[in-house]
Amino acid sequence: MDRRQFLQLTGCATMALVAQGRIVSAEPAKDTRREVAYYKKLDDGTVECLTCPKKCKVLNQGRGICGNKLNDDGFYYSLVYAKPCTTNIDPIEKKPLFHFLPGSQAYSLSTAGCNLGCSFCQNWQISQSKPEQLDSYNLTPKDIVEQAKKSEAKVIAFTYGEPIVFYEYMSDIASLARKSDIHSVMISNGYINPEPLTKLCKHLSAVKIDLKAFTEEFYRKYCNASLQPVLDTLLTLKKIGIWFEVVVLIIPTLNDSAKEIKAMCEWIKNNLGDSVPVHFSRFHPEYKLKNLPMTPVKTMEDSRQIACDAGLKFVYLGNIPSHSAESTYCPDCKKTIIKRTGYRIAENLVKAGKCPFCSALIPGYWNK
Repeated sequence: MDRRQFLQLTGCATMALVAQGRIVSAEPAKDTRREVAYYKKLDDGTVECLTCPKKCKVLNQGRGICGNKLNDDGFYYSLVYAKPCTTNIDPIEKKPLFHFLPGSQAYSLSTAGCNLGCSFCQNWQISQSKPEQLDSYNLTPKDIVEQAKKSEAKVIAFTYGEPIVFYEYMSDIASLARKSDIHSVMISNGYINPEPLTKLCKHLSAVKIDLKAFTEEFYRKYCNASLQPVLDTLLTLKKIGIWFEVVVLIIPTLNDSAKEIKAMCEWIKNNLGDSVPVHFSRFHPEYKLKNLPMTPVKTMEDSRQIACDAGLKFVYLGNIPSHSAESTYCPDCKKTIIKRTGYRIAENLVKAGKCPFCSALIPGYWNK
């Protein structure tokens, strides 16, 4: 699929919003730049971004690694505030969040940019583009919340690209949405500093973190990043007490060894607890990593077994349609309590956060 086809499919070219079965066109983008919330000025006119661990030092008229922030005479500005390049209505299961309001619809959006450079990115057309390379439209936080209301979505999801790089826009939307009884969730790579993360979580209801591997070598070679800041983010989320889930993309020969999977699962259990949902997602050749095959189903199933043997209670397999590991099972009585087929909920038996068969507590966010 080439860029033009992608833009046509995602709506970046036409930017139409779906609301109550109607197509609502947005106005063309205006200059809505907003000063970055976390940065400091250095003596020589350079600024240092403090939003994420990369702490980019940016010269005047330069940009950080994410490509969507500009140093303009010592003031650091977001170039994507109120400028989403795509929106859509998705099931919450697509994020994936399986223990957060199952069956809910999420008004989903993204701007251009990312602070990582993953060679296997599934949404590289958005994440690896600068704002001027994609069509975008003027949608203020108030506009987004109003569109979510019209669509009857119970959740606003910051997703597709990397929400951390449109931190100011995300924070303002989430704050306003909470006042309208609409939940906000961040679907993220977790590459964010503790202070902005802690402040942001005051407005969020849930977070999904991509844990891309469990070695520094992988993060350095394939993501242009480091593992430890992501682990620190997970520890911060645990400390804050916000609901979160973890996704691991299993890539053949790169992060699929039994030793690595076991070490990862043991770290999760020991540091985050045994009830954090962990989703193993099947790799599809994409972007710069097309030389590897799809992950064998057996590798996926073996990874899940390792996680279960390590003591994790809720382990799922993604990108394998109709697999039994899409569903949720009670860790005590082992009965199916949420039946899933793809992104569709076929049956949800969880009542007041409990298994209907044995009354075991099922951790999650179940009440709208």
